[in-house]
Amino acid sequence: MDTSLLPFFKPQGVVVVGASSSPEKLGYGAARNLVQSGYSGAIHFVSQRQGELFGRPLHADLAHVPDPVDLAVLIVPPQATPETIQACGQRGIKAAIIVSSGFRETGAEGAALERQCLDIARAHGIRLLGPNCIGVIDTHLPLDTTFLQPPMPARGGVGFVSHSGAFAASIVDWARGEGFGFSRIVSLGNQADVNETDMLSLLAEDKDTKVIALYMEGVSDGRRFVRVAREVTQYKPVIALKVGRFEAGQKAAASHTGALAASDTAFDAAFAKAGILRAETAEQMFDWARALENGPLPRGNRIAILTNAGGPGVIAADSLETNSLIPAPLTESTLKELSAILPPSAAIHNPVDMLASASPQTYADCLHLLLADPNVDAALVILPPPPMFKAEEAAERLVETIRQHNKAVAVALMGSTLVHEAAQTFERACVPTYPFPERAASALGALAMRAKLIQREAQTVFPKASSSSSPINLSAETLLAHYQIPIAPLRLARSAEEAAVIAGELGYPLAMKIASPNILHKSDVGGVVLDLQDVSSLLSAYAHMMERVKISNPQARIEGVHLQRQVPPGQEVVVGMVRDPQFGPLMMFGSGGVEVEGLKDVAFALAPLDQAEAQEMIRKTWAGRKLKGFRSIPPADEEAVVDVLIQLSRLALEQESILEIEINPLCVSSQGAVAVDVRMKTR
Repeated sequence: MDTSLLPFFKPQGVVVVGASSSPEKLGYGAARNLVQSGYSGAIHFVSQRQGELFGRPLHADLAHVPDPVDLAVLIVPPQATPETIQACGQRGIKAAIIVSSGFRETGAEGAALERQCLDIARAHGIRLLGPNCIGVIDTHLPLDTTFLQPPMPARGGVGFVSHSGAFAASIVDWARGEGFGFSRIVSLGNQADVNETDMLSLLAEDKDTKVIALYMEGVSDGRRFVRVAREVTQYKPVIALKVGRFEAGQKAAASHTGALAASDTAFDAAFAKAGILRAETAEQMFDWARALENGPLPRGNRIAILTNAGGPGVIAADSLETNSLIPAPLTESTLKELSAILPPSAAIHNPVDMLASASPQTYADCLHLLLADPNVDAALVILPPPPMFKAEEAAERLVETIRQHNKAVAVALMGSTLVHEAAQTFERACVPTYPFPERAASALGALAMRAKLIQREAQTVFPKASSSSSPINLSAETLLAHYQIPIAPLRLARSAEEAAVIAGELGYPLAMKIASPNILHKSDVGGVVLDLQDVSSLLSAYAHMMERVKISNPQARIEGVHLQRQVPPGQEVVVGMVRDPQFGPLMMFGSGGVEVEGLKDVAFALAPLDQAEAQEMIRKTWAGRKLKGFRSIPPADEEAVVDVLIQLSRLALEQESILEIEINPLCVSSQGAVAVDVRMKTR
């Protein structure tokens, strides 16, 4: 843990610089919350006015503030912030929260001011949070440095870090009505100094934080973020909501890999590498956090559904598949015992529909049977307002049953006023509830994903590259051979006569490809001819190719043709790498050949790859699943593809001057894989 960050959550004393006695000022709100939060350390106020505020004296400057004080909350005009940080340094304060706005977010002048603040802080060993943030909340200490309307959120086990102060503020208010508790809340603001990765480490060490939720608009240091997050997720779940998924334009790329690898693709790969669960919406992020905070992790993805109404049960069953879950196949023993409890018209096969007459005890008895079934990994209970009983009575019986088993249960508590008391019963028992079956199924899906993540074998984290980022002198073909990636020999012929000589050396059958740095897609211009059987067909193909290419691309520089021994028939796939500016080498696998961009049947993952990660990439695509054979297509050597992916990821890490490299196609036969065409872009 970085001990320099501890004053943000374990300060001995806090000073609000810019405290105000005017209720409409932010300086008043911060002072009020600090006092009312119940913080037991020393509280000090600095203000331009004299007198007292909340029974404490208003000091004229930081020099007059008594010990102890190690955290400052700065609510002063932007232009006054540098000198205030200087005063903090002279006073010995080692952490400061800059609430004020008017810095980098306003343009070049504000950015320069922000940099000045950071330079002063570093000179004095001060850590900065913000600027342009709302501060931090710790419900367990307790501590509230924000200016938000009280009260603080309820105590809980979810640590929440947000790049947006406004979003954090709205979540605080939302949590009050939802009965949602937090351990710590952090607003990062502009991140002049402290960033999301710093706070991720700090929350990981907090005993009161069981789950970490991140609202992210970007990342400060992608590689460090993945490295730290991977360590954290080994023992604590992390959920991220990354916004800004879509970009208006796409950078020019030298390969299909580069063209298909948008920025958001890299975030998906980074989260997968780090073991972070990526939520699609804010609602989903906190639904998952609610389940992960207290729920035991399931052994698998087999879910039992218990309901008193058919319609919601069908909705729940449909939602399981959406979340990579399946209905649990109940044992004959369970089915027999359910039949003995329920009326003849009830449905005992999963989903179990007890009918509207189900009593609280029936709910409890049926759930007990389902949770005791060895084929059931978790349960989804649907509880709309029972027509003949109070929902809270059913909730009480269900809670008693859930406590008897160590299996995850999510409750779809449907309704409003008639289920209010039941919601409080479940809340007190730390049983997660959701207003609809779809959200309950999503939460169980998150539990299953988390269980799968922590079960996977430990994988290699980013090693340092073994070579410099200076340009390499090896050709793409020589480089692949160096990394033991099989490649069909490629020879350049600058004339028809030279082509005939090389063909005799290589042997037939041959493939001929136009050699031009200006032609990206050779087959589109008639620049590829396959299965040349003799010198006569070779010379004829050479003449026709030159004629076609010169007509279609008169400005292209033609260097001749590449000749290659015809590769035996096999399945064609593409493997590649593009160097992401934030996260480093981003590996790709998918359907190869001329339709790669059109099909977009591709999967991405961050380097380095181990065997499990390479296999997972392959399984995500139709091209990969087809390697096992499909109808008239014989099986191909999947292990050879895994080896190529692993070696290519090693190449990407060690050769930092390579921006993009792509093998398309990689021809995969029943025994081995051979690179047929390679394209590379360097710095």
